Amino acid sequence: MGDIAIVGIDCAFPGAAGVQAYWDLLMRGGAGTGPVPAQRWEAREFPAVCGNGGFIDDADVFDSDFFSVTPREAAAMDPHHRLLLPCAWRALEDSGRAPGELAGTETGVFVGVMGGEWGRLTMSDLARVTPLLGAGSSAGMAANRISYHFNFTGPSLAVDTACSSSLVAVHLAASSLLTGECDTALAGGANVVLSPSLGLVYEQLGLAAPDGRCKPFSADADGIGRSDGVGLVVLRRLEDALADGQRIYAVLRGSAVNQDGRSNGVIAPNRWSQQRVLGSAYRRAGVTPDRVAFVEAHGTGTVLGDAIECAALGAVHGVPRDTPCAIGSVKGNLGHTEGAAGIAGLIKTALALHHRIVPASLFADRENPQLRLGERGLRLLKSPMRLPRGESLAGVSSFGMGGTNAHALLATAPRTPLAARARTAPARDAVGVFTVTGDTPDALRRNLAAQAEAVARRPRGGAAALCWSSNRVKTGLPHRFAVTVRDTAELADALREAAERPETAAGAARPWGRPVVAFLFTGQGTEHPGMTARLHRESPAYRRHLDEADAALAPYLGTSVRELILGGDERVHRSEFAQPALFAVGYALARTLTTLGVTPAAVLGHSLGEYAAAVTAGALGLDEAARLVVRRGELMSDLPRGGGMIAVAAGPDDLAEMRAREPGTVVAALNGPADTVLSGPLDALARITKDLTARGVRVRRLPVAHAFHSPLLAPAAAELRTAAVRCAPPAVPLASTRYGRMLRHEPMDADYWADQIEEPVLMDTALGALVSDIAPTHLIEIGPRSQLLQIAARGGRAPGVEFLHPAPGEDASGRDLADTLAALHRCGLDPLWEELYAPGHRVAEPLPPYVFSTAHRYGHRQPPQAAPQQPAPLAPAPLRAVPSPDGEDRAGSAPGASGRVADDPVLLAVVEAVTEVGGYPRERVVREARFHEDLGFDSVMIMQLKNRVEARLPRVGEVSVQQLLPALCSVGTLAEFLGEVIMVRSA
Repeated sequence: MGDIAIVGIDCAFPGAAGVQAYWDLLMRGGAGTGPVPAQRWEAREFPAVCGNGGFIDDADVFDSDFFSVTPREAAAMDPHHRLLLPCAWRALEDSGRAPGELAGTETGVFVGVMGGEWGRLTMSDLARVTPLLGAGSSAGMAANRISYHFNFTGPSLAVDTACSSSLVAVHLAASSLLTGECDTALAGGANVVLSPSLGLVYEQLGLAAPDGRCKPFSADADGIGRSDGVGLVVLRRLEDALADGQRIYAVLRGSAVNQDGRSNGVIAPNRWSQQRVLGSAYRRAGVTPDRVAFVEAHGTGTVLGDAIECAALGAVHGVPRDTPCAIGSVKGNLGHTEGAAGIAGLIKTALALHHRIVPASLFADRENPQLRLGERGLRLLKSPMRLPRGESLAGVSSFGMGGTNAHALLATAPRTPLAARARTAPARDAVGVFTVTGDTPDALRRNLAAQAEAVARRPRGGAAALCWSSNRVKTGLPHRFAVTVRDTAELADALREAAERPETAAGAARPWGRPVVAFLFTGQGTEHPGMTARLHRESPAYRRHLDEADAALAPYLGTSVRELILGGDERVHRSEFAQPALFAVGYALARTLTTLGVTPAAVLGHSLGEYAAAVTAGALGLDEAARLVVRRGELMSDLPRGGGMIAVAAGPDDLAEMRAREPGTVVAALNGPADTVLSGPLDALARITKDLTARGVRVRRLPVAHAFHSPLLAPAAAELRTAAVRCAPPAVPLASTRYGRMLRHEPMDADYWADQIEEPVLMDTALGALVSDIAPTHLIEIGPRSQLLQIAARGGRAPGVEFLHPAPGEDASGRDLADTLAALHRCGLDPLWEELYAPGHRVAEPLPPYVFSTAHRYGHRQPPQAAPQQPAPLAPAPLRAVPSPDGEDRAGSAPGASGRVADDPVLLAVVEAVTEVGGYPRERVVREARFHEDLGFDSVMIMQLKNRVEARLPRVGEVSVQQLLPALCSVGTLAEFLGEVIMVRSA
């Protein structure tokens, strides 16, 4: 059998809500048993059944909004289903993956359940039966609901082999992975003690413990105490988990399932079958019993069951070995979780192997001497047992009441190079972006607070690995938070501050689309010694792409532009070096951003910046652009000095008279309506500067040695025309500052580049064309110093657009790049986060699981009634409002309150029909509410809605489903469609 890795875990057991709480309970030897909650049944009404057991706190809580389940459907769902859905989400998060990333994949779901108590409780009164109850009471739906809500398309099945169900589910999941049916599998089980009926059966069989507690292998063992429980593990093939760098709790080396056959009775255990299933599992795993350090036994605490199991364990493990095989049973802590018993034992064992310590067995202080454990090579753990270095093996048994037995062999996780690398991680102050998402503003605040609390408990240190882990796990929900940090103290403060921020509660953190980004590439004049040096130290992606540019330029430049840039060389101000250096920086910044998932919808280059823009757009290849840039710099450097440029806060018409008096001056750039650059002889520019300054006009001399974009560059332009240029139509829209508009069919050939150096830069109109063409939400400046964003702000061509700059000046660092990415993520971008981090920081760190809402409770005792045929008042449920496209959550502003529904009888009829079918309070059903995404309507509910709307609006007549489907975008679109139908049929 191939090896299967356990990479994610979530669970809830009595007294242990979550994996860490479960481990804490085991290590302190705690117990989760207590009195029967009044929500289940009144213990005094059933004196024949023990009034104690193991019960999960808040087992009636279910965040129906998160899973888009209507209140009426949630009330009809088996509580097992309601526990399994959030458990699945948290387990997948624990595996180091955002659950949404697996949507549409062949992920398998294997769930162990026992019996059908909910169906018996809810379906026996035929007058109350509804389609929702029919689906809600199906055992098979325990797995199917997970697959449906998560959009998994792999195998999905529920297993009922009584008490061994969940371990059999794990066995089947492993087999499915090994045959290639799925690449990821969720496996486990759930059990909720809904009524005293099975307890009464145990009582009549003489199997029930009078105090409701299991005491496995103890002299005091006197029967079973029933218990709730839910647990799921995420399984992957070991090689896949290692390749993806996932944390591995333990490795499933082999498992086996068999049956008792015809034994002493259908519910009597069979020692020989138990021995055989252990032997089969060990053979499949390729190990001998003497290597098994401990066994998590079935251990129910019944006299007969314990005796038979110990005889079977002794027959297999009572072989020559250094120390006896340790045994224990978690049922002493929890009680018998029945359908979830196998997964409770498996999770305990996986955690013990992960922490390399086996918890003591409860009640071991009064070992039952009749079990003869010592003679059989077994021992009960009276104190925790530390596991030695190297591989340790452990077994897990689970036996069904009907004779289906399962055993699994687990091993400690292999030591990997990744784990070793984590201990030698680079730069503790490396930057990262920590992300958190939630399905509502309140959910975002809850989860920000939970993350803040967890981070604050950590010792102060680097936060990069935490950030990387959050990018992999805490993304995908509509309301977003992202912050750039270097250490955990900074992170904890930022999380707390965001959780308390009023705008977080108001829903301001929800983007309604993806950002539309344009890259603006700066030209000469922004260069400076050592530009982007700190970014180069801190960004692996930028280093790699600057190396690419350096390699492309070196054959033409004859030296390393990278060394020139990073070494603080003053030659960077000379044109022959400045232009290749700026091109290299522009190319590397743009490639870094695209590598991180920031894809421009359009590009624009200012003068020299057009070369890097053309490469980014696909109009020039890197090598061709490198050749052209080096030649351009050489030609300009060879020109005689004496020219210069000035930036003037005035329009070209305002400068016409002065230019007429100075014939050598020309307009070199039109950056805005009152933002003009003049080029020409230095003496002429000095006279113009003096005149303008006297008039109070702002003038700034540019740090250049030549009169660029003027007739003085004609010799260089002539040389550029002589060599052919390999170019292509741009694949990304390109705003040409040569033409002052979007490039159409004109090639970026030799003539283009020759004209480009002596003709004016038409920045203002080019930017206006770009904004008109793609309507950007963000302009990102690509260059080592801010220039073009200031021009855009002064010109007013991009109102409402956010400006970003990943390298804004001499102190630019990895933090500025990360800030850019964080800002875009908050606005809807899903970056490719991996390249933001050094390999040593790509190490999975545990994060608190998602905190679901506890506002909605669905009882276990009273099944929901059928939806009324006539309008009837519904008990209001504390549900979230449906977000509207303007970003407001409209809770508390019911349409009826403002008169909008009351003024529209068709909309009123639709709203009332929706409240009846879905069980929603009236204020929840706003015009913008979407049927599937917000209200959770499925095809059955749509048919019910259709019938109710037709009954309420007789003038509509009968409408076919095909006619109705296009109108089912939202409550408002359906009302508009029905209104049109009424008008047409009335006419």
